[in-house]
Amino acid sequence: MALQSLVRLLSAVPESREKLKVVDPDTGGLVSNEGLFKLLGASEALADFLMRHPEHLDVVDAVAVQEPEAVDGEVLRESLLRAVGADPASNMPTAALVGTEARIALRTRYRRHLCELALRDLGAASSQAVMPMVGAELADLAAAAIEAALAVARTEVGASVGAEKVAALRFAVIGMGKCGARELNYISDVDVMYVVAVDETAGTAAGSTEAGTETGTGTQTATGTETAAGTGTEMSPGMDEGEAARLGNALAGALTRTIYSPEREPGLWEVDANLRPEGVDGQLVRTLDSYLAYYDRWAQSWEFQALLKARAMAGDKELGAAFEQAIEPLVWASSERDGFVESVQAMRRRVTANIRDGDADRQIKLGKGGLRDVEFTVQLLQLVHGKTDTSIRSRATTTAIDELTKAGYIGRTDAALLLSHYTYLRVLEHRIQLVQMRRTHTMPTAPEQLRALARAVSGPLSLKRPSAGSLLADWAKVKRSVSSLHERIFYRPILATTANLSAEDAALTTGAAKARLAALGYSDAAGAARHIEALTAGISRRAALQRQLLPVLLGWLADGVNPDAGLLAFRRVSDALGTSHWYLGMLRDHQAAAERLCHLLSSSRLVSDLLEVSPEATAWLGNSKELVPETFEAQWVEIQATIARHGNSPGAMRLIRLIRQREILRTAIADCCGLRSQDEVSEALSDADRATVLGALRIAEMEVWAGEAPLTRVQVVAMGRQGGREIGYGSDADVLFVHQPVDGLSEEQLGQTTKQAMAIVQKLTALLTAPVRPAIQAERVLSVDADLRPEGRNGPLVRSLEAYREYYSRWSSAWEAQALLRARPMAGCDELAQAFVSMVDPVRYPRSLPENDVREIKRIKARMESERLPRGADPARHVKLGRGGLSDVEWLVQLWQLQHAHNHPELRTTKTVPALQAAKELGLVDGPDAELLESAWRLAGKIRNANVMWTGKTSDVLPSARGDLEAVARWCGYDPGNAAAFEDDYYSLTRRARAVFERLYYG
Repeated sequence: MALQSLVRLLSAVPESREKLKVVDPDTGGLVSNEGLFKLLGASEALADFLMRHPEHLDVVDAVAVQEPEAVDGEVLRESLLRAVGADPASNMPTAALVGTEARIALRTRYRRHLCELALRDLGAASSQAVMPMVGAELADLAAAAIEAALAVARTEVGASVGAEKVAALRFAVIGMGKCGARELNYISDVDVMYVVAVDETAGTAAGSTEAGTETGTGTQTATGTETAAGTGTEMSPGMDEGEAARLGNALAGALTRTIYSPEREPGLWEVDANLRPEGVDGQLVRTLDSYLAYYDRWAQSWEFQALLKARAMAGDKELGAAFEQAIEPLVWASSERDGFVESVQAMRRRVTANIRDGDADRQIKLGKGGLRDVEFTVQLLQLVHGKTDTSIRSRATTTAIDELTKAGYIGRTDAALLLSHYTYLRVLEHRIQLVQMRRTHTMPTAPEQLRALARAVSGPLSLKRPSAGSLLADWAKVKRSVSSLHERIFYRPILATTANLSAEDAALTTGAAKARLAALGYSDAAGAARHIEALTAGISRRAALQRQLLPVLLGWLADGVNPDAGLLAFRRVSDALGTSHWYLGMLRDHQAAAERLCHLLSSSRLVSDLLEVSPEATAWLGNSKELVPETFEAQWVEIQATIARHGNSPGAMRLIRLIRQREILRTAIADCCGLRSQDEVSEALSDADRATVLGALRIAEMEVWAGEAPLTRVQVVAMGRQGGREIGYGSDADVLFVHQPVDGLSEEQLGQTTKQAMAIVQKLTALLTAPVRPAIQAERVLSVDADLRPEGRNGPLVRSLEAYREYYSRWSSAWEAQALLRARPMAGCDELAQAFVSMVDPVRYPRSLPENDVREIKRIKARMESERLPRGADPARHVKLGRGGLSDVEWLVQLWQLQHAHNHPELRTTKTVPALQAAKELGLVDGPDAELLESAWRLAGKIRNANVMWTGKTSDVLPSARGDLEAVARWCGYDPGNAAAFEDDYYSLTRRARAVFERLYYG
């Protein structure tokens, strides 16, 4: 195309050989003119312009030495006004040229400047880097053309209605869309609105300086009438609003004809006023009061989004500035309208849905992953947050992205991608439009056009050979990335929540914050305000992000039971993680994570304490997969690696305990978020305890053996709820310690085995319970309880397998057989574990249970209820030993196991619920009674866990304080404010469960 246009130019304009200096006068050969060739190869339309107007061929030489810097908008304004014979110094310039002569002069001068800009753009090292400058200059050039066209319109309309009437009308042109934002395309509709007002100080002679008269100074006008500027005297010809509108319509029509009507020199672009109130059906021109009345009563949300770009671009500067000032508060308050965010999101979806099917995949502007995705994303963030943050109110998209990044509303990585993709898509659009100066936003399909476009976009510094395939691949990659960013940011749920806040609530000023905190339910509003001030003070990015997030987070924290404690915990976590790039970004971009954190911090002392120790765990909140508890096998692999690195040093045990604490926190968070069932929580906690005990046993053995051959092997047997894998957050580890000497020992060595086993067990216990240095804040210590061993506290702490066998065969009582129902090997030698289970199975699953043993078990249960219940405790509120509690259900199920498990293997389980279900299948209990017992047992377990989660401390009592009861009720699945209903339900359920227990247990 460059070669073809050059040949045409040299043929059509003989003098171009001299002017362009592209032909060697001696040889007739071609001489390089890089700027010219780039222009001719980029735009056939501009080549045609130079053929029509060879007097402007010097533009190539004039620009060749210039750097790609923007031309000042005022320079362009003066140039185009002078082209139509108007005085740029006049406040209301009028043109000396009209009609065809004016139109040709204006359009010719405009296109010369367009050639200058295109030459600088095409010669730039990076088209993307200069894109914002190009868009701004194109908008300034369009504004200059509008100003010059308005000068022509004043002259043309004045000739028919009178110059004094035109002079009495104040007329401002408001740029909208890309022109208002100063990011215009090479060829695009120029969106405008027109504002009119009557100038009551204008003299009857129109005050034209070009006519050689002066106004507003008390001097004589052309008609001999003295003006009275500054006196307040009415000098207008008596124009009312209706006549002003008619005159404004005439000026707008004449302006549009000058810009776009058919002529020898083609029109520039279409002047589009369809963004005005009521669109094509609305008045073309309005007064400022009329605009404000409309926006106050009738405007839709999208109209305020459009006004974000509004800028006075031509005409009466004071009137234009008054329009900007009047609509600014309306724009930045618009996000408080009901459903604002949702309406903007719906509008973007409608734009995409209305693309013609054949164009959807070729759309650079409107399609998925196109320019509109970037623009809508940026504008929505501006409108939601800009009501309180004046630093993000720029009209231009590229500038707004930078401001949003500095203020923390977009992450740096996302912002860099948005800016790069946006400028890339705009350059694509520019290069496509330059060819024929045709308004288009679709990717060409012809291979030669794609190849040419690839070369145009790549720029001189490109390291890869551009091709049609590489262009389409790059574009597809950009579209995917833009679409992903748009979906993640534009549909960010926190936007709708933020938009619903009033400007006062979102501002976090001291007075507004205290009032809102008190209204939300913070008990210590002054203390909470201090936390807010500490979090938001300063000009750092962290403080900016906190100012953005806290107005929303405060509401979510207030939804918890104790918002004051939640805010304090949030401050501590933020202090620990505030410099981490991902933390506040996660809260900003992932509403689920933010809500989860607020819920946890204001509802759980346990989680708050653990997060203070391990604040990095907040990263799990944004990804539910991270909240899946590690299996025992995975934990054991990690513990083995820890022991391999650290041996039996104190550091190894500290790390093992931290692994357990990490898994408790992971399980607690998953529990709080409703991602794990009650059984899954218990099993996860049991796996963490088992892995920890096994790690401690390995370290204890290494220390006691001290590199010597072991004399005995130790097995830790879980008992009680630990054996049933039914523990809660505050459960101890009920255990038995068993050892078995290794084969081939001498008599002397056999005598040492019990001593060695005792040393291992004592070391193991110390490792699990003794404080570790340095101390771990809020550490969840695993307490070991071996009181269920034979002879209880009076018996040896550890026995050999044969000693256990002898004891259970000769001296064990019924309650000890009952305790063995929960026995489960937990850590140690696998062979010893299997041997222990084989040994105790006949004891815990006897062929028959003598009636004396049944009476003894029932007597112990009755005595336990009267003796072990804490002094002063209310049996109706004690979830373990009270009526209808854990003990009632478990003792009933265990009695059935002792009586029937020998003949019915399905009863042979250490778990309560599966054993209860098996009993139901065997007909030992009917269905409704079994469901009632299971419900009571599960609710009691939930309450125990809820007590620990809420207070961080173990308690087996249903709390009576209203605040504590409310917290426990919520943990048990009750809605806020239903603590009394929860308490009544608990009383009712346990009372009925106790009745079933008494009937089936005592008879």
